[in-house]
Amino acid sequence: MLCVRHGRTSTTGQVLPGRAPGLHLSDEGRRQAEHVAARIGALGNVDAVYASPLERTRETAAPIARAVGHRVRTARGLLECDFGSWTGRRLADLRKLPEWHAVQHSPSTFRFPGGESFTEMQARMWDQLLTLAAAHPGGTIVAASHADPIKAAVAVAAGIHLDLFQRTSISPCSVTALLLGAGTPLVLCTNSTGDDLSGLSPS
Repeated sequence: MLCVRHGRTSTTGQVLPGRAPGLHLSDEGRRQAEHVAARIGALGNVDAVYASPLERTRETAAPIARAVGHRVRTARGLLECDFGSWTGRRLADLRKLPEWHAVQHSPSTFRFPGGESFTEMQARMWDQLLTLAAAHPGGTIVAASHADPIKAAVAVAAGIHLDLFQRTSISPCSVTALLLGAGTPLVLCTNSTGDDLSGLSPS
């Protein structure tokens, strides 16, 4: 399972866009998407490409799908966390709130006002990845998603408590590779932004 965060947008690092529609990749984000498509295309054995329904993930997945000869399929479980009333707010303002400490240090206790809890997001994302893996047994799958859901999935795969998931960095258009199957999941790499993915395999 190759989990790919979407490329940069005009608000990356400044605003919490959440599930608000209409946010597209920036010029840099489109370049990042083409680069990650070339990296994944070089593998030559991708079975399917999925993306969350939001524009920025579908635009990231599109060149990947072209590179591997598949169409982009939508998977709602890959969606960004529902940030509720925090959607669209500036991160600089949110960091001043007392609740921000819980977001960073005890996310398992936090629910976004009018939105989703981190626990619900993690369960949804993990269930979706398992469903995709079961639909393509033994295959390589691309799942274009968002930073927090990918970080939460890494925590499950690594056996790390959700309260520690913010210690993982997931950069725009990075690749995080998970091995999912009948046995214990394995984290093959996280936040890879280099060139060569051919060495990904259990040691």
